[in-house]
Amino acid sequence: MQDTQPTPPGQATEPAAEPTATAASGLETPAERLVGPDALLLAAEQKVAELNDAWLRAKAETENLRRRAQEDIARAHKYAAEKFAAEMLPVKDSLEAALAAEGASAENLRNGVELTLKQLVTAFEKSGLTELNPLGEKFDPNLHQAISTVAAEGEANRVLQVLQKGYALNERVLRPALVIVSRVPDA
Repeated sequence: MQDTQPTPPGQATEPAAEPTATAASGLETPAERLVGPDALLLAAEQKVAELNDAWLRAKAETENLRRRAQEDIARAHKYAAEKFAAEMLPVKDSLEAALAAEGASAENLRNGVELTLKQLVTAFEKSGLTELNPLGEKFDPNLHQAISTVAAEGEANRVLQVLQKGYALNERVLRPALVIVSRVPDA
């Protein structure tokens, strides 16, 4: 058991100096044996070696990330149409079944084509492909391509006729609608 004496107020106690790990083991590093500029130089060289190693590791990691990102982009480009292609397979199957049917009446063929068109529209919707059918709407050069203008009563720049529907993929125009637009009648 250790004998402890109360410390008078205002007087700090100092802990006993503990031997350092290097002194206790008897091993010293080369920097600890040197004194002055040589110790500083050796410490600086060690720090440079550590920083160089860390830089090389960071560079390698960056290169690995860049390579993986390029592979991911290449894979994304290669399989971008996979979802849409899967949606189109039932449409193709229906068309092949219609062509394989012998002796089908015109009414049966019409019903089959209507069902196939519904499958196609569903596949388009699932893939974010929307139809642009601007009949009666105001002409928008970002969505429509005017083929001609026709003098008509009422407001100018209205779509009077749609010659070919347009399509947009996720709000980006793939094909503008071909339209005939109204203009003010000549006086």
